[in-house]
Amino acid sequence: MKHYDVLESRQLFRGRVFGLRQDRVRLPDGQTASLDIIEHGGAAVIVPVDEQGRIWFVRQYRHAAGEALLELPAGTLEPGEPPAACAAREVREEIGMAAGTIEPLGGSFLAPGYSSEFLHYFLARELTPDPAPHDADEFLEVVQLPAAEAYRLAAAGLIRDGKTLAGLLLAQSRL
Repeated sequence: MKHYDVLESRQLFRGRVFGLRQDRVRLPDGQTASLDIIEHGGAAVIVPVDEQGRIWFVRQYRHAAGEALLELPAGTLEPGEPPAACAAREVREEIGMAAGTIEPLGGSFLAPGYSSEFLHYFLARELTPDPAPHDADEFLEVVQLPAAEAYRLAAAGLIRDGKTLAGLLLAQSRL
């Protein structure tokens, strides 16, 4: 499939977590279009599973969604940070546990129609208490659920965070 030729690219905004650029592109049929792109350095999503087979989640209010969501721990990669290192850091920051093993599960684009963000998924096991300070703007409730209950909630539409649903799907055959 033919890619778009970029005729012009303008940076419109650069924030702490993402940037916004506008590209003027030539489409395969010769027409031109203006595309708004959210630039994001990527993130790690962790499926932490303890010795009892419980999956650890966080519940947090998400202002953009207007509600508290049950989510897998996740966080943005620091510049140059390997995804597995981000996963190890985030599991400590968000649920207060270190992972003895972190196994890659795969990856996915968050919303490739308008965002460059790529999510790296990991299965974390051998959890031991080792809390790290979390971000100042995070107010998290840690929730542990038996795996069967987590999948029941997902199937019932009660887990509504896309990265969490994808992480549960990728981990399902390994639990």
